[in-house]
Amino acid sequence: MSEEPETVSEALAGPDGVTPDRLLHTGASDRPSPEDLVLASGRDLTPENLEWARRKLADEGRSAIDKQLP
Repeated sequence: MSEEPETVSEALAGPDGVTPDRLLHTGASDRPSPEDLVLASGRDLTPENLEWARRKLADEGRSAIDKQLP
């Protein structure tokens, strides 16, 4: 296991095109970021999707990401 912090600039999708679980943060003590919500919804990290996620998190709080995950 690497001790280096992960960043959103790291390659998001693996060779099979699936985002690794280690890049999604969903713990109850975590505050989900707009990036987390975009990735949980299966969308690409674009400025438009990040703005959508910011608005969604502002309106719905943590439940916005909870609705995206099984």
